[in-house]
Amino acid sequence: MAGLAKGLAVIETFGQAYPQLTVSEAAQATGLTRATARRCLLTLTELGYLTHDGKYFRPTPRMARLGGSYTRTDPLPRLAQPQLAAARQELGESISLAVLDEGNAVFVARAETERIVSAGVRIGVRLPAYSTATGRVLLAALSDAELDAYLDGCRPERRTEKSVVDLEEIRRRIVDARTEQVAFTDEELELGMRSMATPVQDAQGNTRAALSVSAFTARITLEDMREQFLPVLREHAERIGRML
Repeated sequence: MAGLAKGLAVIETFGQAYPQLTVSEAAQATGLTRATARRCLLTLTELGYLTHDGKYFRPTPRMARLGGSYTRTDPLPRLAQPQLAAARQELGESISLAVLDEGNAVFVARAETERIVSAGVRIGVRLPAYSTATGRVLLAALSDAELDAYLDGCRPERRTEKSVVDLEEIRRRIVDARTEQVAFTDEELELGMRSMATPVQDAQGNTRAALSVSAFTARITLEDMREQFLPVLREHAERIGRML
């Protein structure tokens, strides 16, 4: 079981920050020795989960089976998908659903437009919650003590020149999301992209997920997103919540 735990640690390292890994990078990211990391990577390659070109290890399509187990068995993505598709049809923009996991916003369902909006958001992607509209909505549901603990361990990184990295400003935006039940990002993750998110709450008022929309800055302003997109997003978030 210890070997399984080490292999899972290596698997979880792959993501937007590490689309490919060397042995040294895997060891550094997981805290394993180089020898252990190498054994894990080679075993995963033998099992068909990774490819190896002599230097870099990269995930194969088989890796998607692991994350797919969640979306196939958890009712939330399955219940939400028709509402995501309906919201996409109304707004003409890509719609996503994310949940909070260990300080990250994890995207578990998505309805894409025909045009490519962003290569950085897809099912299974994990993004630091402080940096995303979905994450700030999800963090807003935490208690003050839980939020303090999260921010105490937070080391914000700048993704673009507009990224918010000041912890007090991040806290303010999370508290605003708690009050207004909506959060925005404006080119903080990717230049030329804006996003907006609102909570999905169950019958008990617990925030179970965040529903978000992303759009090019050239297509819509933040003010127009609030005025035109927010009512639609909230309507579909409420419909999802009524099924939970």
